[in-house]
Amino acid sequence: MDTAQVTLVVRGETSPGEVIAVVGGCEALGSWSHQKAVTLNHDGNVWTQTIAVPMGVVSKYRYFKGFFLESKNAGDPCQVIVNVPSNDNGMNCVDVGWLTCQTEIRLRLHYSKVPPVSITKKKFKKSRFRIKLILEGIEEEGEEEEELSYASPYTSLEISMISASGYKSRHTQPECGYALEPPRWTEYSIHTMDPDNLELTFEFFEEDLSAHVVEGDAHPGHVGTACLLSSSFSESGKDNGVVTLPIMGRNSRQTIGKVRVDYLVIRPIQGLQCDMSSCFVKHWKKRSAIDVGHRGAGSSHTAKHHRIRENTIASFKSAANHGAAYVEFDVHLSKDAVPIIYHDLTCCISTKMKNDKTQELIEVPVKDLTFDQLQLLKVKVWKIANSLLSEDGSIDEHQPFPSLSQIFHAVPEHVGFNIEIKWICQMKDGSWDSNLSSYFNMNTYLDIILSCVLQQAGQRRIVFSCFDPDICTMVRRKQNKYPILFLTQGISQTYPELMDIRCQTTQIAISFAQSENILGICGHTEELLKNLAYIGDAQSKGLVVFSWGVDNNDHENRRKLREQGIDGLIYDRYANTSEFVNAWCRILTQVLQIPVMVYFLVHGCILLTRFTSAGWCLVPLSLPEHCILMMTLSLWRFYLERLCYVVVS
Repeated sequence: MDTAQVTLVVRGETSPGEVIAVVGGCEALGSWSHQKAVTLNHDGNVWTQTIAVPMGVVSKYRYFKGFFLESKNAGDPCQVIVNVPSNDNGMNCVDVGWLTCQTEIRLRLHYSKVPPVSITKKKFKKSRFRIKLILEGIEEEGEEEEELSYASPYTSLEISMISASGYKSRHTQPECGYALEPPRWTEYSIHTMDPDNLELTFEFFEEDLSAHVVEGDAHPGHVGTACLLSSSFSESGKDNGVVTLPIMGRNSRQTIGKVRVDYLVIRPIQGLQCDMSSCFVKHWKKRSAIDVGHRGAGSSHTAKHHRIRENTIASFKSAANHGAAYVEFDVHLSKDAVPIIYHDLTCCISTKMKNDKTQELIEVPVKDLTFDQLQLLKVKVWKIANSLLSEDGSIDEHQPFPSLSQIFHAVPEHVGFNIEIKWICQMKDGSWDSNLSSYFNMNTYLDIILSCVLQQAGQRRIVFSCFDPDICTMVRRKQNKYPILFLTQGISQTYPELMDIRCQTTQIAISFAQSENILGICGHTEELLKNLAYIGDAQSKGLVVFSWGVDNNDHENRRKLREQGIDGLIYDRYANTSEFVNAWCRILTQVLQIPVMVYFLVHGCILLTRFTSAGWCLVPLSLPEHCILMMTLSLWRFYLERLCYVVVS
């Protein structure tokens, strides 16, 4: 194939060691693989490169900034840390990258449960503290000082402070750090190639620098330190948790208190490499609110439950057949790590003695049953068991616990999936969702679910969602293809308050979504109806807003939310709503191509909008023509309504 020489030129600022590269769909541009990307040469802030691309073929490409690190093993591909990919869909926009080979460590100080810092020394009892985090690598045995190890060439630190009033993000810290405040979530994000070889030191300074200042001290007000080794995370076997560190006095080296550090370790997806062909993590085309079928055709547990069991293949097919743009469902793992669809974290197993009619229900965590065992269960909600009828589907399609893979193959690809990733939540009173205080390893859990989606989704539209903010963060960092929404209940009279302060109000949920650069939030309709301004506020900050909750089942509530410009509505009984009938009318109108589009009265005569060889034009009608037209339109409207009624029923 003939080729042509093309010179690419882009202007951009980079950090020391960072380069700008280009990747695209043709082989010369790496076939969308960031490891095969073409690096550009720079002259100041101008980066250029001349490449040979095939002629007569559209070659799509995008730029990105990152670090290219040579592997220490000969023949292995280079490691590429993608920092900022660009989007070339006719728009000049940039976005953050994802974890390709590096690990991200999050350290958080917050007042969700108790104050993070507790001081025992009396002279500091009334003091307020500022905290600064210092990173240092641990020198390995036999490592020469001037030699740079492959494992530790790139480490960065970012500080985020999140509150209901907004968020701040910094790459540097003041000399004496930042102060802790009760309504604020303070988070340190560390990117590193050597996650087990870091020394993390918290330096404590008094908020009031005029008191207890030691003369001659290099840091006025410095009162103590607390040290944490990153290797302790892997040694604990947990990727998230809480560690309590002693605060050692600056002079006496005696313990003056303790600090409670919440940690999260995010690792790249194992066994799967994302490419750069598409990136929808922040992409959303503005349109009228989309309708999302809750658990498919609707929840089985509401007062007016749908007659098809929720979260089954039959339920998703029913919603698809009735015109749903998306279906929403819940995903978690079985004991043998199969992604399955089921709402609750537990299920009930019925036990019965041989000659005894009484039954006892035993609640069992879904995570303790294998996929095959779940397929043998007959799960029933007694009040509605008799009304879960077949609707032109096999019995298998009505069984609970279908696998995520089965759903991908069974549901038409034009129907989008809103996949809620289940995770345990802790309430403000200390109790846990379904009494489960421990769950899967977070990274392993997400790697299995994300790999299934990335490998089987094809061209289907996918939007993830989750009530756990850490899951939202990890989904955003682990892949670059699909967006995620932060589910929040806000201030609710229906549900108990959650422990995590990021979950407690819609306002701080908006700040969190901004700080993590995710698509947006899925707010609880109960709170959104009381504060409709939250929708516009979130959208003005570049966020997409969906809503969930039983209040969405009311047509009037949906109308109010639509008027505020909400982006998506998740609700039950999709096929029974007036929006559904209107959707079918629109579809049939387009398919049948009705010649009459608009008619109105101007200066005493009727004008008809009609398509001719000259294009759309206005044609005046006589009185007889007007009467015939009115009769035709009335009959056509009746025919459409009758047809839609048959389809719905």
